[in-house]
Amino acid sequence: MIELDKKIFGQITMKEIIGASPPAFPDTKNLLDAELQHLTSKLERQTKETLQKLLKEQKLLENHVNSRPGAMALAQDKIQLFTQYSQQYIQKINKKLKS
Repeated sequence: MIELDKKIFGQITMKEIIGASPPAFPDTKNLLDAELQHLTSKLERQTKETLQKLLKEQKLLENHVNSRPGAMALAQDKIQLFTQYSQQYIQKINKKLKS
């Protein structure tokens, strides 16, 4: 069972990524852009332990979204967009952990 109101990228929910609405371009892309900027700005104030927790959590959320079967009538373009932005966020967390 999919929890549609689960937040998977900052304030963005599962239903916004796998549902037909909002459209991938430009709406979802704009939402992901804004959320990535917001999440990235918050990284500066985090401890190493919190960063490690965020990293683990984001990887789990990404795996959860990507575990949906491709045969389902899901918004594949939005899932790909989410994955790209999630990977960018993961890279930024990793970079912050190494600094």
